[in-house]
Amino acid sequence: MAELSGGSEAVAVELWPPGEAPSAFQFTDTALFTTVALTAVSLQYSPESVAGADGQLDPTEVTFPGCSCRSRSCAAPACPCLSRGHSYSSQGLLLALQQHEQEQPFSRPVFECNSLCCCGEGCQNRLVQRGLRLRLQVFHTQRKGWGVRALQPVPAGSFVCEYAGEVLGFAEAQRRIQAQSPQEPNYIIAVREHLHDGRLMETFVDPTRVGNVGRFLNHSCEPNLFMVPVRVDSMVPKLALFAAADIAAGEELTYDYSGRFRNFPGASREHKAPEEENSLRKPCYCGSRTCASFLPWDSSLFSTPASSP
Repeated sequence: MAELSGGSEAVAVELWPPGEAPSAFQFTDTALFTTVALTAVSLQYSPESVAGADGQLDPTEVTFPGCSCRSRSCAAPACPCLSRGHSYSSQGLLLALQQHEQEQPFSRPVFECNSLCCCGEGCQNRLVQRGLRLRLQVFHTQRKGWGVRALQPVPAGSFVCEYAGEVLGFAEAQRRIQAQSPQEPNYIIAVREHLHDGRLMETFVDPTRVGNVGRFLNHSCEPNLFMVPVRVDSMVPKLALFAAADIAAGEELTYDYSGRFRNFPGASREHKAPEEENSLRKPCYCGSRTCASFLPWDSSLFSTPASSP
């Protein structure tokens, strides 16, 4: 069975069917990254996000102080990491988010213990940083190109995988989007977080050249995954995908590209595209009852910023 990550993941990422792979796949199992020739783009497999070519943000930089907890596993409210936001309790992150939604429209952030913390590697507040732990398979779908499915049952609330790639600043993300032709696939995701003081924090991740298995996840208007920005070492988040419901073995994994799913109405920057732009939009083949016919549209990355006075 062909393996996508080249051994860089703790669990092998399989490819199906045998003998097929995304265009002109080439494997280099001895390298840290798996080198993949994808049309004219060379793809490196990386389990985690890396600094983008613009060099504006380094997701590996450690800027958060560590906790001084000496216990095997940190507990709230004593641990400063856990006191900042939601935690991975025995009830699970999914239930915590559901309960919080009933109280107020915006959820609290998630901060994991980091490399400077005194707690052990077995701390329950270290989850996303451990990487992939589920058996996943990249497979060829009937209408949507390549997709990802689970090879084992996934309980609701479980961490599935990260959406990893190059972390870019807005200018570089916009430049790359505008340089693409309508026929080219767009992998750049824009995550916008509304802070309590009214500020907006934006994170742009592009797995076109450097990415992980999350790159192959398809959109659905009724997905079974939801995305949570999880912070470990700095304010640059890991874009973690969790199971929104119990997922059966063999079921395709999907998430909502627009950010509407499990989010407060209006928090998404998706806009209804003008009728003349519908010809440039890509059709949605999710097949759900509430399918919007087109993939989500975020016009902010296509607009030209106003010139400075």
